[in-house]
Amino acid sequence: MNRADFQQLAEIRLSESNALLDAGFPDGAYYLAGYAMECALKACIAMRTKEYDFPELDLVKASYTHKLVRLLELAELQTELQAAVQETPSMKANWAIVQDWSEKSRYEKKTAQEAATLLKAIEDKEGGLLPWIVQRW
Repeated sequence: MNRADFQQLAEIRLSESNALLDAGFPDGAYYLAGYAMECALKACIAMRTKEYDFPELDLVKASYTHKLVRLLELAELQTELQAAVQETPSMKANWAIVQDWSEKSRYEKKTAQEAATLLKAIEDKEGGLLPWIVQRW
């Protein structure tokens, strides 16, 4: 997979998440919303790899995770995010919501409110994480 694949998957998973929420399936909506963020962060990590360079083994191994906080670190975006949350207070609350997502949510029941809250934290035009990440992928 390459950067463009991850970018496309992030957009697809977000669309699927919204469709599932609209159809009354908040569990799946919540789960896929988190995967949209994972794919977006992995697109940022892929951008760090220069064409024709052999990637560092530690970066490759560490990138095979679902932990959004770790992916943010690997994308080298944590300092930029800290600055962004100072400028846009809603980003701080949104990141707190997003970073709690886990791939283990596939086994959890989620309410429509929980799914909607996660989606808003991800895609909100003012302080959402995905619009911010898209500028960096």
